[in-house]
Amino acid sequence: MSKVSAFLRKKPLIASLMILLLVLTAGCSGSNNASQNTGKNQVVKGGTFVYGRPAPVTSFDEYSEITSNNAFAIDKVFEPLVAFNKDGKIGNWLAKSHSISKDGLTYTFVLRDGLKFSNGTDVTAKDAAFSIQQHLIDKGPLAISAQVASIKAKDNKTLVITLKEPYTPFLSELANFSNGILPNNFGGVSEKQFFKKPIGTGPFVVQKWDPAGDLTFVKNKYYWQKGKPYIDKLVYKLIEDDSQAINQLKAGEVNAIESLPLENANELKQNAGTGVLTSGSWSIEQLFFNTLDKHFSDVHVRRALALAIDRPALTKALTFGYAEPANSLLPPAILYNTNKTIKALNFDTNAAKKELAKSAYPHGFSTNLLIASGNSTTAHLAQILQQAGKTIGININIESIELASFRDRFFAYNFSTMINGGQADYPDADSILAFQTDPKGFSKSYWTHYTNNNVTKLLYEGQKTPDGPARAKIYANLQQILADEVPYIPLYYPDVLIGVRSSVKGLVVLPNGSVRFDSVQITK
Repeated sequence: MSKVSAFLRKKPLIASLMILLLVLTAGCSGSNNASQNTGKNQVVKGGTFVYGRPAPVTSFDEYSEITSNNAFAIDKVFEPLVAFNKDGKIGNWLAKSHSISKDGLTYTFVLRDGLKFSNGTDVTAKDAAFSIQQHLIDKGPLAISAQVASIKAKDNKTLVITLKEPYTPFLSELANFSNGILPNNFGGVSEKQFFKKPIGTGPFVVQKWDPAGDLTFVKNKYYWQKGKPYIDKLVYKLIEDDSQAINQLKAGEVNAIESLPLENANELKQNAGTGVLTSGSWSIEQLFFNTLDKHFSDVHVRRALALAIDRPALTKALTFGYAEPANSLLPPAILYNTNKTIKALNFDTNAAKKELAKSAYPHGFSTNLLIASGNSTTAHLAQILQQAGKTIGININIESIELASFRDRFFAYNFSTMINGGQADYPDADSILAFQTDPKGFSKSYWTHYTNNNVTKLLYEGQKTPDGPARAKIYANLQQILADEVPYIPLYYPDVLIGVRSSVKGLVVLPNGSVRFDSVQITK
C-alpha cells in the first residue's frame, strides 16, 4: 500500500471475500475514438484517459516502493504470475497454470504461450526466476517473507519455486505488485537505469514522466490480452487538492479521480455528468501512536484515548454511509476478521478517565497529531479526535503538513500520533498483520515500534498454519491483544471510491484501491 492510504500502498486484500463492486457507465469526451463491433457488445477504442491523482509517481522500482502513488503505476507496467480480481480471488495471470505440492513446499508455474515484454522480446521462465530472485536480494518494504530454498527455470515455460518450510500466504504474496515479472538481468542495463525506463508485460508503457508532476502511458502493442487496452493513452494528472479534483471532474477536464473523499460521493452521484465507482476494501483508517514517545509508551494512555473516542459516531459523521466502524485491525472483507466478535474498548468517557488515572500522566498532557493536508475528511477526523482527547485532559495540537513531508516525518518516526490508513496489498490476512505487528519488519510495526512477544509469536504461527480453524484461532487471539493494548486505534473501514465521468465504461476498481484500465472505454 500499498500498505497505507495516505502512503499506501494503501498503503496497502483474501480468500472467500465478498467485495461489492458497483460499476456505473459514465461521460467524458474522447477524441478520435473508433468503434469495433464485437457481436452483442460494441467496444469503443482509442482516446486518452485522464486520471486525477493526489500525488505524483516518483519511482517504478517495484522492489523498493510501497506507497500507493507509486504502486498503482508500477502495476500498470509490471504484472505477476498470479493476480487477484475485484472480488479478491487469486487466479492465474502471466502463468496459465500453477500447482502446489501436498507438503506445501513446491510451487510450479507454467507461463502463457506467446508472452512478450513491451519491447517485443519473449518472456521466459528465466525472466520470472530472475525477477523473484532479485526481489529476495533487494528485499525492500514488501519483501518476500517465505523461506525460499530455490527458484529454478525448469524449461522456457516452467518455473519451480521450492520453500524451506510451509508459508501459507505465499501464493497471495506473489500476487502483489512487488512481484511483477521483468527481463532477466534487467535487460542488460543497471537496475537503476532499468527502473527509469521500465520494460514489463503490462497493458501500458511509460511515454513521458515527470516525477514531480504528470505521467503519460501509451498502450503496450505486445500486450498478451489480445485487443487490449482499448484506450491509446493513459495520463496520470497530478491534482493535490480534493476540491480542484472534483471541479475538474465536473468540468470534464479529467475522466476519473482517485481517492474521492467520502463526503463528496453523493454530490457526484447527483451530478448529471458524473458518477461513483465503489467497492468494499481492504483498507482501515487508524490513529497511530509512536510508542517511542514517553506518553504513548504507556498502555494506559493509549487505552484511555481508545475509550474516549466514539467510533460509530465519527464514522457516521464522516463517511456518509461509505464505511463501517472498526474494532479490529482486519477489514471485514479479509478472512479471519473479528470485527463483530472482538472485545473492543468501546466509547465510555468515565472509563477513559479512570484508565488515564492508572497511567503516569493522570492529570493529562499535551501532544501533537500529525496529518496530511489536502483531504477534508482527514481534517474533520482530526478535529473529532482533538475534542475526544480534550474530554479526558489530553490536549492535542493538530499539525497538518503536505503529503510528501508527512511521509518523511513518519518514515523518520518523527511524530507522536498520526492519522493514516492501513492497507492489505494481497489477499491474505498476513498482508496487513505482518506489516503492522512485526517489530523486525521494514516499518517496525507500522512506524509505531510496538513490540509484544506473544503477538510476534502468533504472527509467525499464523504464517505457517494452513487455512482453517487453527489459523482462525491464532488470528483471533492476535487481534484481541491488539484491541487490548491499542498501539493503533482502528477507526473505520472506508470503501474505495473513484469519481468518474458518466461516459466512462469498463473501469474496474480493485479492493486494494488500484484500478484496471485495460478494459476502460470512453463513450460518446
